[in-house]
Amino acid sequence: MDLPTRPLGKTGMDITRVGFGAWAAGGAGWAFSWGPQDDQESMAAIRHAVESGVNWVDTAAVYGLGHSEEVVGAAIQAIPQADRPFVFTKGGLVWDESDRYRPARRVGARASIKAGAEASLRRLRVETVDLYQVHWPAEDGSRIEEYWGAMLELKDEGKARAVGLSNHNVSQLEAAEAIGHVDSLQPPFSAVKRGTAPEIAWCAAHSTGVIIYSPMQAGLLTGAFSAERVASLHQDDWRKRDPQFQGENLERNLALAERLRQIGQKRDVGPGAVAIAWALDWPGVTGAIVGARSPSQVDGWLPAGSLELSQDELDQVSEAIESTGAGFGPSRPPR
Repeated sequence: MDLPTRPLGKTGMDITRVGFGAWAAGGAGWAFSWGPQDDQESMAAIRHAVESGVNWVDTAAVYGLGHSEEVVGAAIQAIPQADRPFVFTKGGLVWDESDRYRPARRVGARASIKAGAEASLRRLRVETVDLYQVHWPAEDGSRIEEYWGAMLELKDEGKARAVGLSNHNVSQLEAAEAIGHVDSLQPPFSAVKRGTAPEIAWCAAHSTGVIIYSPMQAGLLTGAFSAERVASLHQDDWRKRDPQFQGENLERNLALAERLRQIGQKRDVGPGAVAIAWALDWPGVTGAIVGARSPSQVDGWLPAGSLELSQDELDQVSEAIESTGAGFGPSRPPR
């Protein structure tokens, strides 16, 4: 399948509008797990996505405390070199193997950033990663000048084709850009969480690519959730503790998913595809990271890779957001 592509900023990479997200491939046994996951099923899902036309995979060192990168590395080894997807990963989080449920520390020290990148390359079985990103702003006292400088060094050394930031705000983007160009930003963005609109606008103005994560709000907008399913989630699944999966937030989000289902019926697509397509239409967004734990889950969101909503449909989504009161942030993009 040929999926439409968009240029990722000035990196020279043209990426499909949807990319495979490998967070769940990290498996269970750490602070932000999605619960138990079979490695063979994860690899089958990655291969199925690539065979279906998806040309990039996103992971991170912290997902499964290195395990997701190992799974991604094994999966792409089984794909012919000419057909392999771009591989994006993230670093800057340091964990304690003796207490795997303790949240990782956000470390920006130059030596730590560079050591983390080398470890990621080994796990991914590559000499160069296509995009390397700082996962979160540092909290160890390191200034952004230090860790962004280290990222630019990795790019100069050929360890990363492009470098970016994840979960950084406008002032942090400005500070990094003053040192060297920010190739991409990875912010959370969905019909529920819309608060990163200012960062996306900044990127549009600075030729910085944007790959959003959780466009279906961790599965809430797929149409497959209910209060009963939330209650039945594995104890290791971080979503059991997430405010968007609880109380009034959950009610509003499920109501929004139902409205998205109604909008998608005429196109014969599910609510998840509508949610992704709406987010992809936001000015400045390049692509969306979409997770899957099996090949069938890939098939559920794959139509979003080529789905173009009409202006009337986009307005219907915005109206649904406003009427249900789901989430926060602007419900309509600037035009």
